[in-house]
Amino acid sequence: MLELLHRAFDLGHTFFDTADSYGPNVSEDLIAEALHPYPKELVIATKGGLVRPSRHRWDECGRPDHLRRALEGSLKRLRLERIDLYQLHAPDPNVPFAESMGALADLQRTGKIRHLGVSNVSLAELDEARRIAPIVSVQNEYHLGDRSSDAILAACEHAGIAFIPWSPLGGNRHGALRLARVQRIATRLAATPAQLALAWLLARSSVMLPIPGTRSMEHLEENAQAARVTLSPDDLAALEGR
Repeated sequence: MLELLHRAFDLGHTFFDTADSYGPNVSEDLIAEALHPYPKELVIATKGGLVRPSRHRWDECGRPDHLRRALEGSLKRLRLERIDLYQLHAPDPNVPFAESMGALADLQRTGKIRHLGVSNVSLAELDEARRIAPIVSVQNEYHLGDRSSDAILAACEHAGIAFIPWSPLGGNRHGALRLARVQRIATRLAATPAQLALAWLLARSSVMLPIPGTRSMEHLEENAQAARVTLSPDDLAALEGR
């Protein structure tokens, strides 16, 4: 993993997204071990607001006291005095959304957070968050097999907010990479289906910032080449089923 993180940066990736719940804590520790002291052009984004009581559980926890502890933990593990981008990982149905965002806005005013983002939000929640504090990014699931956040992407484009699609390849649940039209266009362009999915995201919007995750050096190298895949308007229409 340490070699993979170094290679990712060497390939030109300067935005690394993580969270305290990944591991939990392991991902932040590895980033610091591999890359600290950080190059000045590297932006590290992390998230708080999910807890892991067991391996297969991801529970929302948006209480202000938890978010304060989560931020302090991330600062310590990442060896930082300020997080460049700190994101609420998910709204907590048991805590008023304004309380969670208000707590993060307070922490931003103390200087421990540079920019604020939100994740797994609805359009209404994005609007509410923006009334509380400046929001620079939204991280929602989005890929060829799930475009349910199209309206949120449009709002981000209008406001100049970065849209960070998680699970940009679609994972096993959706099987987007196995679609016949994806396979056909990938073969014609001498690209892999994964490269095609990432190229589609990059072509979809100027505010798009895909974050494909991998534990494989081979897949890292493959994903990096997606930026060189050029899709025609006909390709885009076919991939979107138009």
